Amino acid sequence: MAGVDYLADERKKAEFDVDSMKIVWAGSRHAFEVSDRISKLVANDPAFRKDERPMLPRKELFKNTLRKTAYAWKRIVELRLSEEEASRLRFFVDEPAYTDLHWGMFVPALKGQGTDEQQSKWLPLAYKMQIIGCYAQTELGHGSNVQGLETTATFDPQTDEFVIHSPTLTSSKWWPGGLGKVSTHAIVYARLITDGKDHGVNGFIVQLRSMEDHRPLPGITVGDIGMKFGNGAYNTMDNGVLRFDHVRIPRDQMLMRVSQVTREGKFKQSNVPRQLVYGTMVYVRKQIVADASCALSKAVCIATRYSAVRRQFGSQNGGPETQVIDYKTQQSRLFPLLASAYAFRFVGEWLEWLYTDVTKRLQANDFSTLPEAHACTAGLKSLTTSATADGIEECRKLCGGHGYLCTSGLPELFAVYVPACTYEGDNIVLLLQVARFLMKTVSQIGSGKHPVGTIAYMGRVEQLLKSRCNVQRAEDWLKPGQVLEAFEARAARMSVSCAQNLSKFSNPEEGFAELSADLVEAAVAHCQLIVVSKFLEKLQQDIPGEGVKQQLQALCGIYYLSLLHKHQGDFLATSYINPKQAALANDQLRVLYSKVRPNAVSLVDSFNYTDHFLGSILGCYDGNVYPKLYEAAWKDPLNDTVVADGYHEYVRPVLKQQLHNAKL
Repeated sequence: MAGVDYLADERKKAEFDVDSMKIVWAGSRHAFEVSDRISKLVANDPAFRKDERPMLPRKELFKNTLRKTAYAWKRIVELRLSEEEASRLRFFVDEPAYTDLHWGMFVPALKGQGTDEQQSKWLPLAYKMQIIGCYAQTELGHGSNVQGLETTATFDPQTDEFVIHSPTLTSSKWWPGGLGKVSTHAIVYARLITDGKDHGVNGFIVQLRSMEDHRPLPGITVGDIGMKFGNGAYNTMDNGVLRFDHVRIPRDQMLMRVSQVTREGKFKQSNVPRQLVYGTMVYVRKQIVADASCALSKAVCIATRYSAVRRQFGSQNGGPETQVIDYKTQQSRLFPLLASAYAFRFVGEWLEWLYTDVTKRLQANDFSTLPEAHACTAGLKSLTTSATADGIEECRKLCGGHGYLCTSGLPELFAVYVPACTYEGDNIVLLLQVARFLMKTVSQIGSGKHPVGTIAYMGRVEQLLKSRCNVQRAEDWLKPGQVLEAFEARAARMSVSCAQNLSKFSNPEEGFAELSADLVEAAVAHCQLIVVSKFLEKLQQDIPGEGVKQQLQALCGIYYLSLLHKHQGDFLATSYINPKQAALANDQLRVLYSKVRPNAVSLVDSFNYTDHFLGSILGCYDGNVYPKLYEAAWKDPLNDTVVADGYHEYVRPVLKQQLHNAKL
């Protein structure tokens, strides 16, 4: 098999300009050039090697991550990389580390919730990494219910200090990345208490460790919470536990951009609106959606390339067997995931715009779009992370038995990614937040308040409740207007149906709890509509490059028609389409699979991922899978000796019937 490359033939089949598609995927020529340059810089540096990661014991694994993180920072400083370039370098190093939380949560929280004075004091230290920060919100007993946090911050007017305390075992901070062994500081979320009154949860900057010897400061108990799911994976991160025993901090270490406590201990709201914290939330969630498209595209790249390399059955007269990618069962599972990776990429681009828009509006004290932006980002975080986690696992199955090997890259990718379904909001809890927003929107119909943004279609709810699909031929399902109306009608009807059922309960909260499963489904329908509409909007733009737009149109069709097929029950139950139209949608879906098939490998090449970043033998660029798998097997520590350690103590006595003499 050495030297054989099935993928060279696959690449010749491409019906579009791959270089142009790479720019579309990256978002711009500039973004492509930065990513291309930095990814190669990382891939070509042996210090960033990661193939041994799943085999390392935890302590060694963690120390190796500390080395890589320090080396990455050294390179960032030496090469004078811009903020954008440094962020890309950390991304392509592709290893969870304390810096993820320092740059991704600690710094944005300082910027979003700190006063100008606090920012001028703390941000320069954070930017130079003279302090290392984490984000200590989640507790052993409370995660999603932030208002239920138990850690307290009690103001002492005698000393002008806050006393941070963990009153119960369940108030222990639990999970913050970087906390266990590395962070010197944390933004700690605690119940603010002044003069015996509880003012709710607020953020506080707390030093955790000595800047001289790194030991925990008095009153602080801190450590790692233990091994997590998977080999390597998130075990490179020191997720921590933290307890406070009456730890004192100066009053000016309360984040005071929104709420303040005076020297006399009076609690007051600043003239900065509370809604500003939503800006940080939109920022974090749009990043999570972007990460979803990256993780899913990695898995899809591996599964697509390997599906083209792998041959099984179908040999005619001793000729080659059939490529697995040519089986319709493989295409119907793989191509919707390929389409989803592109769909999530484009909805992520749109969220970049939304974040900019929300930021501008907040600065102008315009909060009109905030509820919609909050619901939209919550829903998209939930939808994209759930679909990505499920999609990575499906890609592993699409690779057959070899997908279960660590060298496939898929088990570790899944283990690293799956916590995204829980952090920054449990996905079901977030969908219930979206559902509350939908129910409120339905209740306001006819009140003169017009729905805006992604919920604007609810303003046409009467028309959507009456309309019927007029698809007569399979190709009618390629008409954007037709598709959009189908998804709008489904979402609107499911929301209205839930609202009608809710109205039958005398106690609305009781009704919400009883109907929560239906409400989640209505929220999913709304979020899928957003992704479909943003993909269709992307196709309205001028997209340069020969054949590029045609491929994106095919992928868009696969995305929405595979959703329609999967959720056929919703579309039929709401009576917008009939069974014949559902069958026509399926016919068109099969046509699109055939259209994408010759372009599949080139469509994943357009992600422009290096072999280092993919970390997968099955997904290697040259397709020379089998020799590499064979070679990798011999590198396993178990193969260091021909006869296994333990043979003489435990195997030989079994074989020789001498167990009574064995030291067991």
